[in-house]
Amino acid sequence: MDQTTTPISSHQPIGVFDSGIGGLTVVAELRRRLPHEAIFYIGDTARVPYGNKSQATIERYSVEISELLLTRGAKMIVVACNTASSQALPQLEHLLPVPVTGVILPGAKAAVARTKNGHIGVIGTRATVRSGAYEKAIHALAPEVRVTSKACPMLVPTIEEGWLQSSITDAIIAEYLGDLTESGIDTLVLGCTHYPLLKKALARYLGPDIRLVDSGENCAIAVGELLETHRLSAPKEAQGSLQVALTDPADVFLTVAEEALGLSVGEIHTAQVQK
Repeated sequence: MDQTTTPISSHQPIGVFDSGIGGLTVVAELRRRLPHEAIFYIGDTARVPYGNKSQATIERYSVEISELLLTRGAKMIVVACNTASSQALPQLEHLLPVPVTGVILPGAKAAVARTKNGHIGVIGTRATVRSGAYEKAIHALAPEVRVTSKACPMLVPTIEEGWLQSSITDAIIAEYLGDLTESGIDTLVLGCTHYPLLKKALARYLGPDIRLVDSGENCAIAVGELLETHRLSAPKEAQGSLQVALTDPADVFLTVAEEALGLSVGEIHTAQVQK
């Protein structure tokens, strides 16, 4: 990638991408915490999910979507996808001419800060869990902490059906998390950007003694810190905005996400990528 660019301006948008629409949970946090920022979000709905793809394919898709965001003038790239963060972040950091952050390290830092008994659980897609990215990030911060991970592939389709408060969802959560709760975790990392939409159902099953860590929420905090470090924060008088582009027409989940997150995404644009 050609890294010859014009100087980056604080008025330019934050570029955010995910393999689909789940990354809007990160966008909602960014809008709440950084209301003066312009945000351009691309959901790669034509090629979702990333979780069952090879690392080489995930890296290629992530680079292609990042390049689209750069053509929209993005001043930084936020990888609002746990799978892409675990598989493609090092390559993006090497290739892109703007600051880059993902959701893994912010989530790991928050989990280490919150655990009391030193046993953290992680749930995510098969690719995220297989990568061991959260274990590596947590152990780099606190080698003595025990990490138990669980792939939960049925949760995303359940969320995308809009079954956020369904008995079916409760049964799936119980099936996946039974072993984790019995193992003695006191903190659970939601290692997929869809999962914050199930916070109520998860908290209901886990009870008050297990703390939930929303990696997207902590990613938004990290974005604010990174903007300040690079002196790229939008002026306080700026009026924040949100533009959303998808690589394939939206399905019902966009409505689910808007309603659950209180987001108004307005007109949806189309971003062209090679399928």
